[in-house]
Amino acid sequence: MPKETAVYTHGHHESVLRSHTWRTAANSAAYLLPELRAGQDVLDVGCGPGTITADLAALVAPGTVTAVDASEGVLDTARATAEAAGVTNVRFAVADVHSLDFPDDSFDVVHAHQVLQHVGDPVRALSEMRRVCRPGGTVAARDSDYAAFAWFPAVPVLDDWRELYRRVARANGGEPDAGRRLLSWARRAGFTEVTATAATWCYATPEERAWWSGLWADRTVASAYAALAVDGGHTTRERLAEIAAGWREWGEAEDAWFMVPHGEIRCRA
Repeated sequence: MPKETAVYTHGHHESVLRSHTWRTAANSAAYLLPELRAGQDVLDVGCGPGTITADLAALVAPGTVTAVDASEGVLDTARATAEAAGVTNVRFAVADVHSLDFPDDSFDVVHAHQVLQHVGDPVRALSEMRRVCRPGGTVAARDSDYAAFAWFPAVPVLDDWRELYRRVARANGGEPDAGRRLLSWARRAGFTEVTATAATWCYATPEERAWWSGLWADRTVASAYAALAVDGGHTTRERLAEIAAGWREWGEAEDAWFMVPHGEIRCRA
């Protein structure tokens, strides 16, 4: 089976991990929690720094969580996260979601958070997730939808940021508006019993605005995304600096508000 063709647009710069380590099962996988039981075996695809992974491990103990990611480096962070959380029922491995190195019917739950928007073939990825899930088990995925992001006040340069990000992500082989496509992808992957839902992150307090605007300002000029945007001929370093300043301008507004919508699917294997 072919390897992944997409490039991970964000990379693993500190500004990216600052966002990822904020995520928990409660704020990023609430739709999945009713499916979890003690003793289950879970596969966490694209685990990143492992904060959601550690929560899942605590919920299914004495079952196991297998956490996989395409990056060996970020798995070191995930191992440290699990150790700090005191969970010992997690194992880690490098993996390509298009070709998972596990036998058929290996897991009760297969989970992917913010993964399918970055892969070369999300339908093939879901098919692989289905293959390694036991009959009657759950395959779950959650992805944001950039076109549906909403914010106030209107800082015009942020409109340019969104269009630039979507252009760069698609040039890298991904689909930034994945949330609205999850149900369609699941159907094409062969699932017949799918529950599709939506949920949001919202940043509106002074602390939340400072955190969200700051990490995106830094990400815009210093992450792998910045290099891909410039090297791919999509923009210039000077324009990225202007966009970063727009992020900080938005974050300083006393009435600023930002919503990130997500599509979610729970599929019966």
